[in-house]
Amino acid sequence: MKYNVFFSALIGWGICLATHAGFGQNPIISTQFTADPSAIVFGDRVYLYPSHDIFATEGKGRLGWFCMEDYHVFSSDNLADWTDHGVIVTQNEVPWVRPNSYSMWAPDCILRNGKYYFYFPTSPQDTALYGRGFTIGVAIADSPTGPFVPEPTPIKGVRGIDPNVFIAQDGQAYLYWSAGNIYGAKLKENMVELDSEVFTLTDLPTKGLKEGPYLLERNGIYYLTFPHVENKTERLEYAVGDNPLGPFKMTGVIMDESPTGCWTNHHSIIQFRDQWYLFYHHNDYSPSFDKARSVRVDSLFFNADGTIQKVIPTLRGVGVTPASKEIQIDRYSKLSEKGISMVFLDTLDRFKGWKLVFDAVGAWAQYDKVDFGKEPFTTISAKVFSASGSGLEVRANRIDGQVWAKVKIPKNTNWKMAKTSLKKWEPGIHTLFIVRKGKNPVEVDWVRFE
Repeated sequence: MKYNVFFSALIGWGICLATHAGFGQNPIISTQFTADPSAIVFGDRVYLYPSHDIFATEGKGRLGWFCMEDYHVFSSDNLADWTDHGVIVTQNEVPWVRPNSYSMWAPDCILRNGKYYFYFPTSPQDTALYGRGFTIGVAIADSPTGPFVPEPTPIKGVRGIDPNVFIAQDGQAYLYWSAGNIYGAKLKENMVELDSEVFTLTDLPTKGLKEGPYLLERNGIYYLTFPHVENKTERLEYAVGDNPLGPFKMTGVIMDESPTGCWTNHHSIIQFRDQWYLFYHHNDYSPSFDKARSVRVDSLFFNADGTIQKVIPTLRGVGVTPASKEIQIDRYSKLSEKGISMVFLDTLDRFKGWKLVFDAVGAWAQYDKVDFGKEPFTTISAKVFSASGSGLEVRANRIDGQVWAKVKIPKNTNWKMAKTSLKKWEPGIHTLFIVRKGKNPVEVDWVRFE
C-alpha cells in the first residue's frame, strides 16, 4: 500500500505539475474546483491544501451532493502565481477508507519535527470498527508536497469532519473538528494520537450549523473562527479566549453570508510577509450549483483592540498585476453602476473565465494595482469584440484621470486583437479605468501593455 501511494504521487507530479498564473485575481485556481482552503506558510512559500470538488455521476458519488475523491496541494511565493503539485492523497489509496465514499472533505496540514502531517476526514470502510459517519485520518510526508503516506488507521476517539491542527507556543499540539458542535483535544508528540479527553467548546451559538473550526493566536489572544448558519447560509464568525481550549467569547463576524446564495463557506487565516489574509471559497465557476466551489483570498485586518475587521469579498483579490501580463479586467475592483455586465466567455467551459460587456457609453471598469515598473511601455493590446465597431479609453488613477490610450475597435464578427500606441505612461503602480467611448456595445476579455 505504501508503494502504491508513493507511485501514484510520482505519477501525479509528472502529469499534474503546472503553474496557474492568476495575478492575484479571484478565484485563485482556475484549473479545477477547489474548496475548504487550508493555507499554511512553510518557509518563504504559502502552501494551499483544499478539498477537490468534482461532479457526481451515476455510480460515482451521490448525485446533487458534494463529491470529492482526492486532494491536491498548490503553492505560491506571491499569492498570485500558484503551482499545482498534483494529487497527494486519494480515497482508494488509504487502507481504512471506504473506496466509493467520495467524501474526502476539508483537510489541514502542519509541520512538526521535520515531518508534514496532513489531516483529512472521510468515511471508513469498517463501520463495525470505526462507526458510521466520518472519522479523521493522517498522512505523513518529508516534504509539503509529498509523497504522503497515510496511517493504517484513523485517529482513535475522533468522530467528525473539518480537522484543524494548531501548535501553541509552548509546543503543545491541538486538534479541532466539528460534528454538530465544535470539539478540541490535545495531541501527543507523535501527532497521530489524542493526549487528552475530548472537549466540547462552549459559549458558541447554540442554534444553526457550526463547522470548519480554525484556530489562530495573535498577541496572546486565541481566535476560534468557524462557519455558522445564523440565517440561511454560512457566514464566518469568531470567538476569542486566552486558552487554546477556551472558554471562548463570541466576538464578531469575519465575513457575511454570500449575496449569491452559496450555502457553504470554509476558510483559513494566515500572516504572510507582514500581511494577514483570509482564504475562503465561493461558487464562482458554478453559480447554479454550490457543491462545486473555488478558492478565493482577500486581505484581512485587525483593529487596535484585537478585533477583526469584516472582510468584504472581492473579485480583484490580492497582489499586484504586472502590466505586461494579460489583465483580466472582469476581475475588477469596481464597476460603473449602469451599462456594464460580467458574463462567462464560454458557458460550456467556465474555467475559461469571464468577459465584460460594455452596453452604454461612459460605462467603466476599475482595476487596481497594476505594476508598470520602471521601463517605458509604448503600446496597449486588448482582446475585444464589437459587431458594429466601437472604442475604449484607458485612464489612470481616477475615472476623470489622464487618458493613457484611445483604443479604436473595428467592426468584426469574432474576438479581435486591437492595438494602439500609448499617449502617456508613468512608472510605478497605478489603478486603471477602462471606459467605453464608442457609440456601439463592446466586449472585453483582457488588456495588456507592451
